[in-house]
Order: sequence, then C-alpha cells, then structure tokens
Amino acid sequence: MAITIKEVNPDNKALMKDFVRFPVDTLYKDCPYYVPSLTIDALGTLNPKKNPAFDFCEMQIFLAYRDNKIVGRIAAIINHNVNRTWGQKNGRFGFVDFIDDAEVADTLFATAEKWLKEKGMDRIMGPLGFCDLDHEGLLIHGYDRVSTMSTTYSYPYYKEHIERLGFEKEVDWKEFYIPVPEDTPERHKRISKMVAERYGLKMLKFKNYKEMGSTNAHNLFELLNKAYKPLFGFSPLTTRQIDYYIDMYVPLLRWDLVSMVIKEDTNEAVGFGISVPNLSKALIKSRGKLLPFGWTSLLKDMKGKSNKIADLMLIGIAPEYQGKGVNAMIFNDFIPSAYRNGFRFVETNPELEQNNKMVSLWDGFEAEHHKTRRAYSKKIQ
Repeated sequence: MAITIKEVNPDNKALMKDFVRFPVDTLYKDCPYYVPSLTIDALGTLNPKKNPAFDFCEMQIFLAYRDNKIVGRIAAIINHNVNRTWGQKNGRFGFVDFIDDAEVADTLFATAEKWLKEKGMDRIMGPLGFCDLDHEGLLIHGYDRVSTMSTTYSYPYYKEHIERLGFEKEVDWKEFYIPVPEDTPERHKRISKMVAERYGLKMLKFKNYKEMGSTNAHNLFELLNKAYKPLFGFSPLTTRQIDYYIDMYVPLLRWDLVSMVIKEDTNEAVGFGISVPNLSKALIKSRGKLLPFGWTSLLKDMKGKSNKIADLMLIGIAPEYQGKGVNAMIFNDFIPSAYRNGFRFVETNPELEQNNKMVSLWDGFEAEHHKTRRAYSKKIQ
C-alpha cells in the first residue's frame, strides 16, 4: 500500500492525540528504554494557544499512514527568532518517529522539506523542537540506556535513514552518568571557599517557591539567557516563555537540589544549578498518563527516598564568572544534599560537545559518557 500523508490541525483533538500517542502506544510499546512524555504536556507543547513559543514559531505536523494505520509522524518548525538572531533561513524537523521503512522515511521528510521550502527556508535541521528546552538531537550512541524525561529515545535505524537521505552532522551533544560521592571533593571545597571570598559571593537556598519568589525565578532564567546566548541555535527565552517553564518545572523541584549563587552586596544572580529526581521509571510505568494511577508512581519518585538517580536539568553561570570556579560552589552545595537525600547517581542533560567549559565540569568525577545525540542538516532542494 502507498503511503498517504495527513496534515494535522492543532484544533483536531483526535488527530493531535494520535500524533502524540503513536510512539507510546505503537512504535515503542515494548521498548524498555523509551520514556514517554506526559500526554498532557506533549499536547500543550504542540498547542499554539498554550505554548508561547508560537509567538515567534510556525509549525505544521504530519502523520503518515499505510493501510489506514499510522506508520510515522514529523513536525516541520520555523523559529523566526533563531533565524533573525543567527541570520539564517533554517527550518527544523522534530517530533519525528517512523517504522523501519525507507518509503515511510522518504515521504515524511520530503513532506516536511516541501512545507519549509514553500515558507522560504533553504536548509532543514533537526531533530529540534521550538527552543532549547524542548527535546533536541537524535540518539546515536547509548541505545541500551534508558532516556530521561528531558530527552527522547530513537531506534538505531533512524540514523541510517536520515543519513541515507543526505543529512550530515551539524552538532553533537554528550550525556554523562556520574556517581555521587559521599562528600564534596576537597578540591571543590577549597575552590568554593576561595571563590566566595574573592568575588563576594554566597549561596542562596529556598524551601519552596513562595520563598524563592517570582523575581528570583525570573532572574534565574534571565541568567540562563546570558549564559547560553553564544551556543548553537539559541535565542533568549521571552518573558512569556519563562512564565510557561516556571509553571511547568516548579512542581517537579526538590528545593534542596536547587542551588543559586548571588553577589552578597547586590543580590545579583551569577550562577545556578537545578536538579530533579529522575522520573524515567515512573513515566514508563504510567505510559505517559496521570490517570488512573500514573500520578502515584510519579509522586513516589519525586518525593520519596527510594529513587537513587537525579537528573541535572540546568547549570548556568554568568559569562563574566565562567571559568572562575563558581561551579565549585554549586557542587559544594549539591553533592552533600543529594547524597543525604539518597541519590547515588546523577545523569546530565545533553551538553554540546564544543562547550568545553560545561563538559570539563565533570573532570575529577567518575563520569561515564554514556549517550550521544546529534542534530543533522542539509540544503533543501
């Protein structure tokens, strides 16, 4: 049977649910490494009425069918802010999943490229989402490792089909799996003390969001904007996006795993680290659904002490303080707190391979480079 493509309108709730649930219910149904997003969050991300990224992004999503059964999906995205920032006409592909079939892959990518070309784009790049806080990169190493909630899994054949279609490497991200030491290494303790005294810095801690307050939360994301500005494909988060991600991530936080470094005299934020309990097992068990019992597994892994893994969600240091040891202050706060709360391993989010300042943070730890992700690109014909 020939492949047919259906454009999906975000207002069509049934098709949107089919788009979101295809990898969960069909393609990765029996895969032990695939971690589904919560369906409600995935639908919100793709909803122009909810996701503020649509203030400056366009999207068209497509479903591929054979014999009236879904066999693949893809989203074509244009981030106009990124294109203006970097002087490009790049389109993106993301939310891509398909069976191991050349005709399916060819049809999906040809459809996305055609839509982007009609919009005036001259290159296609991905897998990427709307912004850097969405899933990024195709898994190309670590197929036998469980994903985190901030990343996605892909079968090895994805890489084969994408490269067969003429896509070439744009950038790679590395991920690390790191044992948590019982105590902060002496080197980091020493550097932490020295840096705090030399630059007049201190650690700011919070017990809850009310204590943190909206101002500190926004300061943290503004610092992220400054720290990540020079990195691949980044455009600053808008105020509406910051509010959106505060609402999304605050309920997941364990406040003893949130570290914020500020200047003592001005209270200016100069560095931060945010970690959350790893929710992969709970999300796999729930199959991306909160009801009827998915929320109990999530709550147990979020708040209980049986969870031994924490995810390092974000680390950001102000450009003028990078390379000066502020990371040692963050580690000196995080390590004893994480160990005390029962965490024995941490898993990093993807880190750009050319971001040497970030990758070098794990020097001196028993860090295992266990996964690699890649963004591809090619000229649109």
